[in-house]
Amino acid sequence: MDIVYIETSIVSHATARPSSDPATAVLQDQAKRWMAEQARKFELITSQIVLTEAARGHPDAARRRLAMLADIPVLDENPDAEMVADVLISRSLMPAKARLDAMHVATAALAGVQYLLTQNCTHIANAHELPRVYRLLDDLGIAGLLIATPFEFLGEPNDDESNPERTS
Repeated sequence: MDIVYIETSIVSHATARPSSDPATAVLQDQAKRWMAEQARKFELITSQIVLTEAARGHPDAARRRLAMLADIPVLDENPDAEMVADVLISRSLMPAKARLDAMHVATAALAGVQYLLTQNCTHIANAHELPRVYRLLDDLGIAGLLIATPFEFLGEPNDDESNPERTS
């Protein structure tokens, strides 16, 4: 079974109160749908970084986020994650202000997971930088991570019916 690293934006959107902003509402719906429809198809893991980020903010919101994470195993810290994050930043693949985002990528890659699930398309799932991130991870000998958003896993409700050749 493939392993998915759950990043903070997923639980933040999946547990947030409905937004009146249409773009945010779409992200919330995608995160909720992924957790409801796709999560059971994978082995989920997270990190102490995610738990720390999820605990911040309004106490009620933090409780909802931490409750969603409660049954997800937490990766052991890897001392090499700092070095990988440093390289991501030093090569301008992520800005220094996004160090925690670089740590998510480093932690997931070093753990050998297949997917890092995120809705952070500014720093983590940035299509302009992903090819360079993947090349760097390959150069470091930790290739194999695919950074993805929930949308990439979710089809339309009738996709399987309209395309009989599609397999899960």
